Amino acid sequence: MSSFTHLDEKGRVRMVDVTEKKPTVRKAVAGGSVFMMPETFQLIKDQKVKKGNVLETARIAGIMAAKKTPELIPMCHPLHLTHVRVDFDPDETHCCIGIRAAVRTIDQTGVEMEALTAVSVAALTLYDMCKSYDREMRISDIQLLEKSGGKSGAFKRSD
Repeated sequence: MSSFTHLDEKGRVRMVDVTEKKPTVRKAVAGGSVFMMPETFQLIKDQKVKKGNVLETARIAGIMAAKKTPELIPMCHPLHLTHVRVDFDPDETHCCIGIRAAVRTIDQTGVEMEALTAVSVAALTLYDMCKSYDREMRISDIQLLEKSGGKSGAFKRSD
């Protein structure tokens, strides 16, 4: 019926069967940005946000989110993650915080969704902690940057 792997021959939703796949090292890196007013950027940079250290809280949230991805995305397989890293790149010129998440496992399926979820939740946490200062913050460009491992091989975003 469809080339979508999460649909069976009758169009019903299903979890992909990875039983026969060999575990391999899988890696994925995702990124995104949160744009804000200069005053908000400065508050984060100077650690003067009343709710606490924004970037460290967002880092913890991103790591936790990666580990909970199968609870949030219906057809994601529970994976044994071997590493999750969330980093930030403050850009004063554009008043934005770049977010990058890297996830690794040795498993039968990839960790793209875990990396994307980590970035998404880190960005949402940053927004939540600063929304009283700046309701016009914009979460942007959440995307897979690269992946490796598995049958489909490596991918690296060209832009």
